Amino acid sequence: MSADTGQVASRRVYAGRIVSLDVDTVRFPNGSTGELEMVRHPGASAVVPFLDDPSDEDPRVLLIRQYRYAAGGHVYEIPAGRLDAGEAPEVCAGRELREETGYTAEILEPLTTFYTTPGFTDERIHLFMASGLTAGISQLESDEIVELQPMRISTALRMVDSGKIVDGKTIVGLLFVSLFCRGG
Repeated sequence: MSADTGQVASRRVYAGRIVSLDVDTVRFPNGSTGELEMVRHPGASAVVPFLDDPSDEDPRVLLIRQYRYAAGGHVYEIPAGRLDAGEAPEVCAGRELREETGYTAEILEPLTTFYTTPGFTDERIHLFMASGLTAGISQLESDEIVELQPMRISTALRMVDSGKIVDGKTIVGLLFVSLFCRGG
């Protein structure tokens, strides 16, 4: 961004447990200015966990089926969660995998980082692939209503195609590993 574009002023209008809302005055590349409502989020990590060797013909992935109030019911997802203050994305990914599924990973491979909705939030998700999983005990938070859903990756991809998987980070994660990590 050049010196003549970007934030001119910012006003915090809400500070919550997970997100904050700012109204920023911004100078755009064409020289005009305007106000934008920006949801500030510390970022998150998400993990595509493989129960089998990812290079197998049709390995199993471990999804969760989680109750999401905003979605009006249960949603199939990959394990994910918010970064704690000062926490490295890889540490967050391992922690969230363990907390939500009980599994730990021998290998946690960084894949990509993406903005969830750059039109109104600065939230970025750091995506990882996990393999060499060892079962353990989950440590769910009080608002996490989760069922483990192991399935073949081919089944998960059919669920993306049919609209049964609607969560953006899960769609990105499954398609990413299928296209770039498994020779798809």
